[in-house]
Amino acid sequence: MALSVPQHDPLSVAAVGNAFVDRVYAKLSPVYDLVFGAALQAGRVAAVARMNIQPGDHVLEVGVGTGINTSLYPRDCRVSAVDLSAPMLEKARERVEREGLTHVRLFEMDAAHLTFRDDSFDCVYAPYLMSVVPDPVKVAREMYRVCRPAGRLVILNHFRSPNPILSCIEQALSPFTVHVGFKADLDLPGFLEKSGLRPAGVERVNYPPIWSLVTVVKR
Repeated sequence: MALSVPQHDPLSVAAVGNAFVDRVYAKLSPVYDLVFGAALQAGRVAAVARMNIQPGDHVLEVGVGTGINTSLYPRDCRVSAVDLSAPMLEKARERVEREGLTHVRLFEMDAAHLTFRDDSFDCVYAPYLMSVVPDPVKVAREMYRVCRPAGRLVILNHFRSPNPILSCIEQALSPFTVHVGFKADLDLPGFLEKSGLRPAGVERVNYPPIWSLVTVVKR
């Protein structure tokens, strides 16, 4: 793993690579649902509601993990879901099979290099992903590319607090929190500016409400 304070990327003080992230989530996969399941479920439910999924819509979930979101989708839509971590995807496959979610298809794929065509999806959703990936801006641009015009991008994530004191604490903690799967200090305004995203709405979710739900409508 490379940890640094990169001068070219002020979005976070922590820099990680795919290999490091893959190792972290291979270790987390057996306990992910226990640690991050119920505590963050309210945000997942709110995100699916904001997607406004209609019958026949094709949804892309980027960073499906153990598939904890898959049972929330209406069965009259189609869901393609991707993740880089094979151990996490194995958990997702077990869940999809166990719950009979025939409308969900799973793919092993790098979120920064999606193999789908432009304008392929009605909704593109990234749950708790942007603080995990090495290049969140590239991931956001890929999400935008594969979303159809007038479609929705929904990003659920923890971002750096606007409070100066809390922000300093999050930046100090971020080189350590990456070892449990996320950067604590990703900067939301900088992320949106670099990604070229103009949010239709940003709201706080979960309890305590320190996670953000960002909704973007593709122009």
